[in-house]
Amino acid sequence: MNKQPSLFPQLDSMPKEAPALAGASSLSAAPCAYVRVVVDIPSRALSEPFTYGVPEELGATALVGATALVPFGSRMALGYICERMDSLPLNGEGSVPHPSRIKCIRDILAAPAFTEQSARIAFWMAREYVASVSECLRLFLPPGGTPRLVRDAKGSYHVEAPATPEAHERWVSLTEEGRSFEPAARAVRQRQVLDALACGPVTTRELRILYTDMSATVRALERRGVVRVEERRAWRGCEDATTLSSANGAAPVALTAGQQEALEAIEHARDDAAGRVIVVDGVTGSGKTEVYLSAIERVLEDGKSAFVLVPEISLTAQTVGRFRSRFGSRVAVFHSRLSAGERRDQWDMVAAGTARVVVGARSALFCPLRNPGIIIIDEEHEQSYKQGSSPRYHAREVAAHMASVYGCPLVLGSATPSSEALARCRAGEYAGQRWLRVCMPERPGAARLPEVTICDLRREFIGGSRSMFSKELREALLGVAERREKAVLLHNRRGFAPFLMCRECGCVPTCKHCSTALTYHERTHTLECHTCGATYRMRPYPAMGSACPKCGSRYLAKMGLGTQQVEDALIQLLPDDVEVIRMDADSTRGKDAHKELLERFDAAECAVLLGTQMIAKGLDFPEVTLAAVVNADYALKMPDFRASERAFDLYEQLAGRAGRGERAGRVIIQTYLPDDPVIRAVATHDRSIFTESDLAQREEAAYPPFVRLTNVVIWGADERACRRYIEELAAAVRAQMGIDNPPPAIGLTPLSEDEGLEPPSSPVLLGPVPCVIERAKDRFRFHFICKTPVGYHVSDCIRAALASVGSREGISLSVDVDAYDLM
Repeated sequence: MNKQPSLFPQLDSMPKEAPALAGASSLSAAPCAYVRVVVDIPSRALSEPFTYGVPEELGATALVGATALVPFGSRMALGYICERMDSLPLNGEGSVPHPSRIKCIRDILAAPAFTEQSARIAFWMAREYVASVSECLRLFLPPGGTPRLVRDAKGSYHVEAPATPEAHERWVSLTEEGRSFEPAARAVRQRQVLDALACGPVTTRELRILYTDMSATVRALERRGVVRVEERRAWRGCEDATTLSSANGAAPVALTAGQQEALEAIEHARDDAAGRVIVVDGVTGSGKTEVYLSAIERVLEDGKSAFVLVPEISLTAQTVGRFRSRFGSRVAVFHSRLSAGERRDQWDMVAAGTARVVVGARSALFCPLRNPGIIIIDEEHEQSYKQGSSPRYHAREVAAHMASVYGCPLVLGSATPSSEALARCRAGEYAGQRWLRVCMPERPGAARLPEVTICDLRREFIGGSRSMFSKELREALLGVAERREKAVLLHNRRGFAPFLMCRECGCVPTCKHCSTALTYHERTHTLECHTCGATYRMRPYPAMGSACPKCGSRYLAKMGLGTQQVEDALIQLLPDDVEVIRMDADSTRGKDAHKELLERFDAAECAVLLGTQMIAKGLDFPEVTLAAVVNADYALKMPDFRASERAFDLYEQLAGRAGRGERAGRVIIQTYLPDDPVIRAVATHDRSIFTESDLAQREEAAYPPFVRLTNVVIWGADERACRRYIEELAAAVRAQMGIDNPPPAIGLTPLSEDEGLEPPSSPVLLGPVPCVIERAKDRFRFHFICKTPVGYHVSDCIRAALASVGSREGISLSVDVDAYDLM
């Protein structure tokens, strides 16, 4: 038989045979086909699929995407079929292995859940992000946790059933005989049922809402053959309707010139079918969402489907509302606040083809959408698109690869595109894909960009003011209350105070499990660790409130501001009829808390929405005329080279919340650093003021987008063992990369500045050193950073180093390629 082409040509040289199962006998007959199976064991060492035979009785069900039971070593294991072949490929010696050496799969435990294209994407992710193939493939499986192999009392194997069963509804419809049925004059309830069914089938739940319990009447009509009752699959998660006025997705009468240009670029990319990337660079309020909606309309008309990613759960209600008002029940939604049953039903909706538009967070990218015609990532600059656990992928990079696989365009929308996206647009190409930037510099209609006022807090202090609100902000808030308008206040620190300090001994209460200062929460009178989540009760001081945990002093100072403290000050400042709504991680812990708080703000006649960064992105409330930053310096001085970019993105996005309606908007930014390029750029709506200085610093210090950053972190309970292991691993990586400078000894000194200034034409390894947060959850943490040129094979080097060094018991490791969090 002729050799079949493989999905994974890099693996064709040798079919990797599965380890023999103890006691297993050789095959008595040649299998009808062969499959490559990824064994579900999350180990980086298992980076390639194993070859298994397919018995004739399983030939019809052993399809790509199916979950199989396979012999592996001395046990049975789960595996995912990623490729099917009619014959064995040649081995490294140029011959075909004898079929007796190839073990057979034992059973098919679950129907196909992913396609050949999905398998190809999973293998790419495993190579790119130094992850195991099995954990990448799991992203494409139905939600409900990691599949677990279970053996029953009879010795049979099966996959553990989901804890949440499928939901079903009973539908009632008229039969042909029922259309001419005439109930008795006294049969009032039968007439009610027939009236309800006159326009089409309805559910028993809808009948109950209309006429109370009608089950007895329905049974009587069913026995007489008047109605038919059938059970159908119900889709949980489709009932999250919102009352937000801004969730209306009706098409405008006419599009702006910028919107037209963006749509034309997307259409050209669709015609080209080469996976082009279109960066829609539009000012806040320029109508990017309408571009998405119009583009998706055309995609659906062509019989294809669409992915839409949003960065924040707080945006989901508004975004889903707009998409469902335009596309109805064809929209499925995915985000972390859905229940297990809702996530499963939404996934099944997509798999069944009922939903053709998927809206959600980064995990929505792996839904089983049929025939994708476009991928859209809104607010593409957001850090939340970076996965924090293995596989540590970035949704933008995975979406770009998926676009090339599917031959569809990727649309990246933002008012503040990331430096990586802008650099690729300037180059015109990245990783073989064409990148194009389209500008949308104007807002539709009469809306204009707001006026920005910078309040210098140094002058406020010199003038004797000790209030958290400057004179300008205080007067602006009172003006909003007087005119019955709305305002948005940003303060990116939750809690009441970032930390406490004893004025007698200088003690700062710190988490006993982490090297992190505890945050004081006034409402609960507790100290909370925002690293591990631990909560501590304040030590009481006799008759005098709280005491220092070290010396017992009553003089505990609240250092810094949190959102709870700002909320108290707003309530004291504003009249009682102005509603103050706080939106942060503490107030949005409930399932629908984001939506409920936004609906309260939308319904209020006059209100102030106070919150952390979640209120600064994508929200559209035309009544908001004031947006303000309580203290802009928190974000500017974080120990991260991306701090300035994140601050600019945040404040520029916040400025866009004001003046989106007919009334003019105003923005007030309070800062001690009014001359910082970020503040000046936001004040003038001129991005170049910030980007020119930021890019110059990054190029000089060799930071993205000029290089790629990879952060390797290890942690464990034994500090000495962790130090030895990270030094050994760093030395192995240096050897793989050909770096001949000697590694520094681990100490408490920062990363060498001289190392950071190496030219980006060759790889550089910084460290190893303790992490900024040295201890978390009782584990000591160390890391080193690799700076490599764009296009350098950093993943291959690290994988080879890990293979040579091996793992250590009690020590965990993570590899973060294109790292965003270096803490």
